[in-house]
Amino acid sequence: MRTLLAALFLVLHTVYGETVVPLWPEGVPGTRVEPSKATLDRIGPDGTRPGRETFIQEPSITVYPAPAPNGAAVIVCPGGGYWFLSTINEGTGVCEWLNSIGVTAVLLRYRTPTADEALPHSFPVEDLQRALGVVRARAGDWKIDPKRVGVIGFSAGANLVGHASWDRTPRTFPQVPGTDTSRGPDFTLFVYGGGFLDREDKTKFREGFSVPADAPPAFFVVAHNDNNSPVECARLYLEYKRLNLPAELHVYSKGGHGFGTRQTKLPVDGWTKAAAEWMGAEGFLAPSK
Repeated sequence: MRTLLAALFLVLHTVYGETVVPLWPEGVPGTRVEPSKATLDRIGPDGTRPGRETFIQEPSITVYPAPAPNGAAVIVCPGGGYWFLSTINEGTGVCEWLNSIGVTAVLLRYRTPTADEALPHSFPVEDLQRALGVVRARAGDWKIDPKRVGVIGFSAGANLVGHASWDRTPRTFPQVPGTDTSRGPDFTLFVYGGGFLDREDKTKFREGFSVPADAPPAFFVVAHNDNNSPVECARLYLEYKRLNLPAELHVYSKGGHGFGTRQTKLPVDGWTKAAAEWMGAEGFLAPSK
């Protein structure tokens, strides 16, 4: 019988230079609830249309190697309210940008929809933690420094990377051989995310949540005219400041929600340049010494 390690490595295949790796070849853990009528109505009769994907039962990662890799890798988590994935604007477009700055991009197709679960982020967090373990296990093959593996998330994807970065709840599921799957990302880019503040009092975190003292360095970006997301990002940044943790916050006056890598002809289009400069300043784009 093939070992779990062999299964992980033998099931991967390459398409147009991109490596696709199923995350759970031995069987996806957990049982999901059936999507509600409200969720199905929101998704629509076709389920998937250009630029979005849903009904993901077998989560996977797609690795986009940088032409001139600097050793850093970032796992990309698209948004979509935990009922679909925005696979271009917050997915492949992000991977193209990361490749342009020498970063190996890893696009995560996490389980969706999960909006009707008691904790919509729970199964996606398992997928992201698994992805972190797989990327670090394959670091040598993919020319990646296992100590420079970051995450970037948009909207619900930002909520997802926030949980993976800041939650310290023990999780039990099959581990990736040779890696510590419970170890979080080395750095976090949080793009117009939320879900961490009290519903009634936005000056407080929701009950049971706190930013831990060992939280990874974080880059926050949001548009001022994006409902509650600016408040969420600002509050998280202030907590980083209080804990004296490395962080940077960018709030653009216009851009709304979901700007991603779409060109808006507004100053918010410069967020990728600012993010690259932040990663460089923090040392994530240079080989470890």
